[in-house]
Amino acid sequence: MIETLQRVFSIPELKKRILFTIMIVGICRIGTHITLPGVDSQVLLSAFDQVANSFLGLYNIFTGGAFSRATIFALGIMPYISVSIIIQLFTSVSPYFQRLQKEGEDGRRKITQITRVGTVAVSGLQAAGVATLLSNNLALDIQGSVVPNPDFAFYLTTIITLVTGTIFLMWLGEQITEKGVGNGISLIITIGIIDLLPNAILEEGNLIASQLRTPLTEVVLIVFLIAVTAATVSLTQAFRKIPTQRVQSGAKGGNVYSAKNSYIPLKVNTAGVMPIIFAQSVIVIPGTLASFFPNSDLMTTIAQSFSYTSFWYHGVSALLIVFFTYFYTAIAFNPAEVADNMKKQGVFVPGVKPGKPTADFIDDILSKITLPGSIFLALITLLPYFVQVGVRVISPNESEVSPNFASFFGGTSLLILVGVALDTVSQIESHLLMKKYDGLTKTGRIRGQRN
Repeated sequence: MIETLQRVFSIPELKKRILFTIMIVGICRIGTHITLPGVDSQVLLSAFDQVANSFLGLYNIFTGGAFSRATIFALGIMPYISVSIIIQLFTSVSPYFQRLQKEGEDGRRKITQITRVGTVAVSGLQAAGVATLLSNNLALDIQGSVVPNPDFAFYLTTIITLVTGTIFLMWLGEQITEKGVGNGISLIITIGIIDLLPNAILEEGNLIASQLRTPLTEVVLIVFLIAVTAATVSLTQAFRKIPTQRVQSGAKGGNVYSAKNSYIPLKVNTAGVMPIIFAQSVIVIPGTLASFFPNSDLMTTIAQSFSYTSFWYHGVSALLIVFFTYFYTAIAFNPAEVADNMKKQGVFVPGVKPGKPTADFIDDILSKITLPGSIFLALITLLPYFVQVGVRVISPNESEVSPNFASFFGGTSLLILVGVALDTVSQIESHLLMKKYDGLTKTGRIRGQRN
């Protein structure tokens, strides 16, 4: 480890990028502890115990706990991500965005500008909603008032502060991407998730200290967590190789003299973490709507049917994840476009005709490998609940796993952590290899990374 750090910090440019990234991340974390004016954070924290498994609880994870503390970064970077996803969807259906995507640097600059403007609009709407929720005590029956004096000045100050906070985070993320290491936006979310880990470990330690959990059970949980993380890494890096050849011609007479072999890597998990985000955003809608109609028996019944402990919640979540995995994969990867580019470049799949037959061949393989990937994503999403229930069933006398610690056994948190970590490490390795150093490991590049 010491030798690895010495190699990393021996390159001035890489050292500068890492230190710059650490500085920006520190600024982001400071902002998540500055509470909005006029908010009683203690009352808000007690209220969040009731919405841990709702959409607000999911949103709070992405903001690194900033939302539950009602800080200036309470909206986090999610408005920007939401707009980016919408723009990405439009690029597959809108001729205007498709044209911009093909215009090179000018088109990307225009798309970035549209994304920024959309982020301001979305964050403004969300900020107004947050101000209303805070003024109404999150529509929950709690003691005390989250906002003791919800006047016009509070609404105006909250909206301006939250929108400014999101724009500032977006700018910080872009600075990390440009001058630091890794994808800035993803790193901001990842650091927020990691920020929840110390409290989760402390909660587990308190259970052992109070003899509500045996050390043996805790060791088993840690070993299982390592195994799940390893499996998630394997899923993230797994891909299917489709062999290809490129025919090369001689200088005289166009005589064919060789065929260069290569391959197309099709990722088992092309959709990444997006299916889980979409599915969880949909499945928590009944509970979130019910919180706005506390006196409605119908909404209360629906909310109970889709509560975190119900069969329907987890069953429907699994089906939604499988559906959204295929849906997002179809958007993110276009076999027809790949086949067309291959045909233009003189690349072909041995035994398959160029054009539409190649596109159908790639699409068929992609559909087959997406199925096990989507099932694994569904299992990963359900693991936190299974871990909590499993400890309670196997050891009835022991306390169940705390929700914060259980969240690291799977779901959105684990996939984001693994994906961002691999991407960041890959970028560091690229800098090392460019300077003729070994990778972060003695064997060179990390296993699964492409040369």
